[in-house]
Amino acid sequence: MAEPEFTATGVRIGRRLRSLTRAGQVRITGGRLELLTSYGSEIDSAPLGEVRAGRPWFGAEDRAMADMDGRRYLLRLGGQGGASGPPTARRFIEAVRAATAHTG
Repeated sequence: MAEPEFTATGVRIGRRLRSLTRAGQVRITGGRLELLTSYGSEIDSAPLGEVRAGRPWFGAEDRAMADMDGRRYLLRLGGQGGASGPPTARRFIEAVRAATAHTG
């Protein structure tokens, strides 16, 4: 198994107004984006060719949006332990765009 190109833990993952997990994980590995719960169960995954990442129109700098095959998720990449805050959200968006450029 290849090393992940991006990993963030302690991520709050939500869809619309519903919070799916408060301490989830976001991984980019092997050309796929994976959203996982704190227990490691998969919330959703998609090939990077079907993923769009960006910043929400309004909100704090620690947030990013991932549109995966028509399903939109709000990711709050700040918080518990490790690297957090705006650089993590920016790194996530750049990692998706860079990986998409390599695959597409």
